Amino acid sequence: MSEPQGSDDTRRTPVLEKPDPGSGDGAGALGQSAAAAAYEPLGTAGDDDGRQGRFWSARRVPAGILALLLLVAAGAFLYDVVAVRAGRTALYWRTWLARQLAERPLDDTAVLVGAGIAAAIGLWLIVLAATPGLRDVLPMRRTHADVRAGLHRGAAATALRDRAMEVSGVQSVRVRVKRRKVDVRALSHFRELDEVRADLDTTLADGIEGLGLARSPALSVHVARPRRKG
Repeated sequence: MSEPQGSDDTRRTPVLEKPDPGSGDGAGALGQSAAAAAYEPLGTAGDDDGRQGRFWSARRVPAGILALLLLVAAGAFLYDVVAVRAGRTALYWRTWLARQLAERPLDDTAVLVGAGIAAAIGLWLIVLAATPGLRDVLPMRRTHADVRAGLHRGAAATALRDRAMEVSGVQSVRVRVKRRKVDVRALSHFRELDEVRADLDTTLADGIEGLGLARSPALSVHVARPRRKG
């Protein structure tokens, strides 16, 4: 993981929202506080707009399934053709399939269902071939033109959760890292909620920059009091 580059002034000031003292569930010790802040991505080496494309998946499972099915089908047809050339009768399934294709009309239910399944499989394979996949791997900033690095979203969430647990007043926290947003929901058992939220905004902003991502995601922080037992 590379160290962040650039000055600290690239981070926007966290937005603080005061809870409404007149609301029934937003006053006093049982109040709830929420904040959202976004951070601009830093520049990257060898990339003018500061963005990196996603990593492409090898698609091993779909490719292996398709190859296995084609191998079985081709082997069955080849065996039957060789058997017919050797003077034996064609297998029942190939004779039945040829007769069904010749006798059934195009608007038959079985024909329409089979065509729909074949079209869906073909469309699925086209989508797999045209999309990069690996949605759980976030591209990182390139410090060298010939080196690309990625960070798993689960590892990023764990790192940010550890940073959030260091904030005073945080009892528990749940972090979800998406492609363009980091959603943080914390429970605070003491201190004012606005103070805890402000500290989380600052700490997690530094943590996001420290991840070295090519595109810094937006940050959404929600802080609430834990529910009373009983």
